[in-house]
Amino acid sequence: MAKQAGKGVEEFRPYVTKVIPVGANIVCADNSGAKILEVINVPRHKTRASRLPSASVGDFCNVVVKKGPAELRKQVYGAVIIRQKYAIRRLNGVRVCFEDNAAVLITPEGETKGTDIKGPVAAEASEKWPRVANLASMVV
Repeated sequence: MAKQAGKGVEEFRPYVTKVIPVGANIVCADNSGAKILEVINVPRHKTRASRLPSASVGDFCNVVVKKGPAELRKQVYGAVIIRQKYAIRRLNGVRVCFEDNAAVLITPEGETKGTDIKGPVAAEASEKWPRVANLASMVV
């Protein structure tokens, strides 16, 4: 497993449909104080011209805090998507979907900003981000 600086573990992962585009408002699922995040960029995203970059479960993206304490707002943070509403098809044929789109804030070193994660975390995100898996109360 190759480790990139703060970008998660790179290994085989089946294709997950990218459904959270730039501009989407998502829930912050950690206890860092932020409530609502807006996706502003999806680094290392390749697609056709004029299509919005999108993220899926387990992807790193840059976000801005839209609702939360004043010291967190108006700054760019890294985040990892841990849940998405759109169904994720697993290799065993099971489809998993969640009630909301959610992410957790990540420091530049790859550590989580909060100390607890509210709600379940998709297994695809926990495989790629071991620090997120440690804080997860439930991995689905």
